Amino acid sequence: MRVDVVYENAKVNTGISRTNAIAVLHGRIVATGEDALSLGAKRRVDLGGAPVVPGFHDAHNHMAHFGIGLDEVQLGSEQCRSTQDVYDAIARRAASTPPGTWIVGRGYDQNRLDGGHPTRHGLDRAAPGHFVRVKHTSEHMTVVSSSVLDRLDLANVPEGGDVVLDEHGSPTGLLREQAQLMLRPMIFPVPMESVIRGLARAGRQYLSEGITSVQEAGIGGGLVGQTPRELAAYQTARDRGLLRVRSTVMVASSMFHEIGEDTLGLDLGLRTGLGDDWLRIGAMKIFADGSLIGRTCAMHEDFAGEPGNRGYFQVPEDELARTISRAHAAGWQVATHAIGDRAVSTVLDAYEAALAENPRDDHRHRIEHCAVIPPAEVPRLAALGLIPSPQGRFINEIGDGMRAALGPGREDWCYRLRSFLDAGCVLPGSSDRPVVQGAPLLGMADMVRRRTSSGYLLGAGERLTPEQALHAYTQGSAFAAFREHDLGTLEPGKLADFAALSGDPLTELDGVSVVATVVGGELAYEA
Repeated sequence: MRVDVVYENAKVNTGISRTNAIAVLHGRIVATGEDALSLGAKRRVDLGGAPVVPGFHDAHNHMAHFGIGLDEVQLGSEQCRSTQDVYDAIARRAASTPPGTWIVGRGYDQNRLDGGHPTRHGLDRAAPGHFVRVKHTSEHMTVVSSSVLDRLDLANVPEGGDVVLDEHGSPTGLLREQAQLMLRPMIFPVPMESVIRGLARAGRQYLSEGITSVQEAGIGGGLVGQTPRELAAYQTARDRGLLRVRSTVMVASSMFHEIGEDTLGLDLGLRTGLGDDWLRIGAMKIFADGSLIGRTCAMHEDFAGEPGNRGYFQVPEDELARTISRAHAAGWQVATHAIGDRAVSTVLDAYEAALAENPRDDHRHRIEHCAVIPPAEVPRLAALGLIPSPQGRFINEIGDGMRAALGPGREDWCYRLRSFLDAGCVLPGSSDRPVVQGAPLLGMADMVRRRTSSGYLLGAGERLTPEQALHAYTQGSAFAAFREHDLGTLEPGKLADFAALSGDPLTELDGVSVVATVVGGELAYEA
C-alpha cells in the first residue's frame, strides 16, 4: 500500500496505547507504529519527537458567537477591574464610531468589578448618541443604554426573564434571561456574512489550540442563535473552505414545530445524526434556567446573602417536560441547559418520565452544565444513562463568583467532575466559550487543579487525573456527539485528527503549547 502521508518520529498517545507513527490515506488512519513506518508514502513528515494526542473536541461551545464577538469591546477581568473601566472602554470605542450606531461590549462579570453591574446612566455618559449593549460573561444578561431601553416594550417582558429596577423603581438597564429577547427586533438576525466570517475567525483560533471538532450549543434561535439561517451559514462556510473544524450543531428548541402526527421536530422530519464528517445535526438545545454567577438559575434554597432569591426557570416546568418528552419520542438527542439544583432535579424528572413512556436505548440525552447537583441525584443521573456536560475552566475564571452565590454549604456540589465518573457517567470536556477561555489545555489543567482565580480549592474531591481530563476532551466528547466511531482515539479506520504538542499533558500542566494541528491528515495549523 502507498499512503498519502506518514507522520513519524512522534510520541503518539492514541488514547489506548503509545506508538511512534501514523499513516494516513484519504483522511483516515490506516496504520500506526511500525506498520505505518513500513508503508510507502507520497510524503513523510518528521514531528521531531513531539507528543501527539487525538484532536481536542469541545463538547459545548458557541463558535459563531465567539468569532463574531472578536470585533466587540472586550470587557473581561483582564481589561476591566471596575465599572468605570467598562465605561472608559465603551467611551474609547464611541470616539471612533459614528453617532446613531451600535457599540457592543462583552465579557464583564459583576463579581470581579468594583461597582457591580454597569448601568444605563453610565453607558449614556460614556457613549452619548449611540446604541450601547454590554453583555455579561455568562451571556444570560445584558445592560443597555437609555437609547435602547426607550425602544423596548417594558410593559410586556417575556416570561422567564426580568428587567432589574433600582431603589426608585426605575430600570437600571440590566435585562436578565428571556428579557433579552426584547432586543431581537433591533439585533436579530445577524447577517449571514457576519456569521460566516465569525466561524472562519473562530476556526483559526481553535486550530491553534489543537481543537479539531466541536459541538455548537444552540443555533437558529433562543438566547444563543444568530439567525434562522444559521445552518446555511455553516454550510456556506464549509463550501468556501472556511469551516475549519468539524462541527456538530445543536438546534435551539424555539426552531421546532408540529410536523404532523403530533410530532415535534424540524421540517421534513430532520433529526439528530443527519450530516457527514464535517457538519452534522446534533441535539435539540433547551434552556431550563439561567446563570449561577448571575444568580438567576433555579435553586431549591436562597442564594447566599440574598434572602428570597432562588432564581427562576426560563420556561414553565410543565412545558419543559412536554418539550423533552416530545423531542425524545421523535428520536432526537436532547441537551438541556440546567444549572441550579432545582433545575437539575426537574430536568432529571422530565427525562425519567420521557424514558418511562418511550424506552429507548443509547439516547445519550444530556444536561448541559449540570452545575449544582446534590449527592443523592448523581446516581439517578447515571442510572438514566444521561451525559452531564460541565466546564472545568469555569472553576478558575468564575469559580469565586460561583462560591459566593452558593455559600459554603453547597460549594462542593458545584461543577462536579470526579463524582460523575465514579457514578459511571461518560464525561465530555467543554468550555462554553466565549463565557471563559476555551483552550483545552487550560481546561484540562483546571479539571486537575480545581483552583479558583483567588487560589481557593473548590471541590477537592472532584479533581481528575491528567489522564481522565485528556479522555474527557477526546473520547468523552466524541461519545457525547455520537462520533466515537470516527473521533476520540487514533486508531486505524478513524479520522486522522490530532495535535502535536510541546510537552506531554499527562505530566506537565503548565507551559505546554500546540506545535501543529492535523485535520483529516492535512496540516491545518503550524506554530
